[in-house]
Amino acid sequence: MSLSISPDEMLVAGVEQGEYESEQPAAAPARSARAAFLSRTTFVGGITLTVVLFAVGAWNRRWIADDGLIVLRTVRNLMAGNGPVFNEGERVETNTSAAWTYVVWFFTWITQARAEYVVLGVTLAVSLAAIVFAMLGTARLWGGATSAFMLPAGVLVYIALPPARDYATSGLESGLVIFWIAVLWLLLIRWAQADRVRLPGLLGLVFWAGLAPLVRPEMTLFAAPALLMIFCAPVPQTRFRPIVVRGFIIAAAGLLPLGYQIWRMGYYGLPYPNTAVAKDAAGSKWGQGFKYLWDLVGPYYLWVPLLVLLIVGVLMVRSALAGKRRERREWTVRRVREWFRSPSAVVTLVLGSALILTVYALRVGGDFMHGRMLLAQLFLFLLPVAVVPVRVPDFRERRLSAGDWSFALVLFALIGTAGWALFAANTTAIKAGTKITSTGIVDERIYYVLNTGHDHPILAEDYLDYPRMRAMVNVIRDTPNGGLLLASPSFMDWYTAPPPLPIPQDGDEHTVFFLNLGMTSMNVPLNVRVIDQMGLAYPLAAHSDRLTDGRIGHDKNLYPDWVVVDTGMVDRHPWMPWYLDEKWVTQARVAMSCPDTQALLLSSRGPLTFERFRHNLKNALRFAEYRIDRVPKYEIQRCDLVDPYPAPHH
Repeated sequence: MSLSISPDEMLVAGVEQGEYESEQPAAAPARSARAAFLSRTTFVGGITLTVVLFAVGAWNRRWIADDGLIVLRTVRNLMAGNGPVFNEGERVETNTSAAWTYVVWFFTWITQARAEYVVLGVTLAVSLAAIVFAMLGTARLWGGATSAFMLPAGVLVYIALPPARDYATSGLESGLVIFWIAVLWLLLIRWAQADRVRLPGLLGLVFWAGLAPLVRPEMTLFAAPALLMIFCAPVPQTRFRPIVVRGFIIAAAGLLPLGYQIWRMGYYGLPYPNTAVAKDAAGSKWGQGFKYLWDLVGPYYLWVPLLVLLIVGVLMVRSALAGKRRERREWTVRRVREWFRSPSAVVTLVLGSALILTVYALRVGGDFMHGRMLLAQLFLFLLPVAVVPVRVPDFRERRLSAGDWSFALVLFALIGTAGWALFAANTTAIKAGTKITSTGIVDERIYYVLNTGHDHPILAEDYLDYPRMRAMVNVIRDTPNGGLLLASPSFMDWYTAPPPLPIPQDGDEHTVFFLNLGMTSMNVPLNVRVIDQMGLAYPLAAHSDRLTDGRIGHDKNLYPDWVVVDTGMVDRHPWMPWYLDEKWVTQARVAMSCPDTQALLLSSRGPLTFERFRHNLKNALRFAEYRIDRVPKYEIQRCDLVDPYPAPHH
């Protein structure tokens, strides 16, 4: 079964092939040419209108998230020759999307422009390009009908959602993800519909699909079945034997991601980004996941356009089957393999992958950013109906056919979808502003707009007006001897633990221990170490146990006592901040002597020799699974060390 539809097969057209037989022979080609011109003009106009609406909506909400600034810290280190690290001398992969890191670095290196402006432009560009490729792929799915109007449908639903417009300029990899999806969608449809598949095009398709783990690791749940489907489908006839062609497919799809994976394990000592360790991406929080889903679906009544477009999609499929002879066929292995290279198989793949990715997002508990972690899934669900073909019936006929009523229903559905889009585009889902509700989910853009006082926080210095940021810069300036900066409860100041004597001639290192890594790291020089209690940039915190009832995405919280020991600062009062316990600090010092913990830290801090690379590669999986107890006393017990303050025996 194929979903590729010719104009004469569309039930919505309401026009039988024989309706124009009475016309003069010369009139039909002229009418056909006019119809084709109007169809192309309408489609191009629809793409232009959709892209312009999305661009205007995204630009009006332009900003760069704190997490978007995290990417730029790594870019700064790359530009400075320190390697793809967050802090010089500590190999930590703080960005979930490796591809996004290097894309931003490339355009920053090419343009030599300020990184914030580069990432803003690139994010917006790939987001808009994703819409174009999605519409091109879907138009091709429906056969590129020359006499039908290809009208925007699903894309209107996507661009209307405020989170979609928010993350079109956020500096995060959301735009790259949907761009990769849209291009893969177009390539798959072209492959499925081609009369003859050429080897270079096939290898380009599988190469693009193989980029999934570099674009974002969970996108492998879409790419892996796609690659399996391509591998099992009949291969093109070439001068190479089929087994050799399949070898080319494996090599083209796997060479780059496999090479990066080997490098990642040897360089960073982990099989996946450190963010996956910090957030325990293999963990399970189903209840929070369903809250996150409803947080997106509920306020916008998102189920309404999805249901409407589902009905439209069913009508389109019926159009494809209308008038076709339905043969009863036995499904043999050969027929299944042939079906794999068909538009209906591609649509099944896309919708199935969207469902699997949604289930995965529910399992891990979603995210703390409103809507962000469900945007790719929504985009996938909407792809088959990104545009829909509508062919206006010939109203000169007095008798209304079933196609006329079908046309009216589809047109009504599209008008309703457009009306919903106007409603959703002006809806505020989370009204808490600067407050974090019990769900832990916030409207990230509004949160930072209100907390910085800037309508469009883009530059790093815009975030200096966030609580504590300007004070942090002042403390670093006023403490040339170095030290450890710990945030005070006042939201406006910092406590400083000084380095021990003797102080080096040029002063000691500054270390900032704070949750908001992006704004912090982008407002200090690269020689200032920035780490966080959650562990995105700090392996010791990343490998601590997850808090059972912690806020989603922030459910690790390493005590600062560990950091005093780790940075080698003075660990006695009155030099140490008053609220730290000398007993706990002493216990943390003992706990950090655990051999396994030291081995973990050496994997990212030890000099990168060939032997270190080989050792990291061999032990990456073990390092990824290693966890410590954030309470020093309990960590001493876990590691079977001697507690300097043993509990008294009664």
